Amino acid sequence: MTKIYSNQPLAPQRKQSQNLKQSKKGQSDFKSLLENKLKTNKLKFSKHAKQRLKSRNINLAQDDLHKLQEAVTKAKDKGAKESLVMAGENAYIVSVENDTVITAMDKNSMDSKVVTNIDSAVVME
Repeated sequence: MTKIYSNQPLAPQRKQSQNLKQSKKGQSDFKSLLENKLKTNKLKFSKHAKQRLKSRNINLAQDDLHKLQEAVTKAKDKGAKESLVMAGENAYIVSVENDTVITAMDKNSMDSKVVTNIDSAVVME
């Protein structure tokens, strides 16, 4: 067994410095991956949402998708997790944390006028 005396300074080992260099490289890789992910942050649609869009005949143009993404970004900036996004006669429930549209509704399917399990609402123009 090796004894360690408290009055003797310990010299750093070389392997630790090599590990630090590797972790710094890993941090820069992570940073670039994160920045790239943020730039290409696209809204996803759940299987359920795709079914609802199709069954309710809701067609989203590229401009509508862009506005929906902006609404989700605004909700995310405010700390929202589950949001109702109102867009004209349509509404979308969105998981803001996952950038995923959970379901889509048109004015006919919003007859109960009650939406639960959301923490925010965004009204798009």
